[in-house]
Amino acid sequence: MPNQIKSLLNIPNLLSISRVLLIPVFILLLLKDKPTSAFIIFLIAASTDFLDGVAARLLNQKTKLGAVLDPAGDKILMTAAFIILAVPHIGTPNSLPVWLTMAVIGRDLYIVTGALVLYRLNMRRSFPPTLLGKICTICQMSVLLLVLLMNAWQRPASWLIWFYILTLILVFLSGIQYTFIGIRWTREFSQVQD
Repeated sequence: MPNQIKSLLNIPNLLSISRVLLIPVFILLLLKDKPTSAFIIFLIAASTDFLDGVAARLLNQKTKLGAVLDPAGDKILMTAAFIILAVPHIGTPNSLPVWLTMAVIGRDLYIVTGALVLYRLNMRRSFPPTLLGKICTICQMSVLLLVLLMNAWQRPASWLIWFYILTLILVFLSGIQYTFIGIRWTREFSQVQD
């Protein structure tokens, strides 16, 4: 196996790939009305997000592929979970509100579109997440885990509405923050060009 392929197939990248490969398993389990198994698979997939970052730092195996795979795996996992959990299932007591799913996916599309525009115009090559963005992601993941856990236990949880509202607020605040950051980067780029 050539060294280039070996370096790409390191532990952090394999963990990120495994997260993506677990997504169809998770969806299938939910569709087959197996909420406990779906919760366990989602928990394993979500854990690989933490593990791949730790492995990359400890083993000094950071790669350009990993820098793309890791956040892409997160977004694909969470988007799939938000969409499927917004569809009420027979036998599951809790589903996500459609308005929350639309807000989360809308924000992500908005941020990705803005980043692509800045990248294509050669204004920016890297897009580090903000602290608020990270908190928003943690809150979104927590909401997904709570809904899945309550469904695994077959318990309706009306108190989840407060987590939905908190998540929505963080989604809007982080979207606004990224808007201002994008505007700032555009102004800085314009000043350099003048």
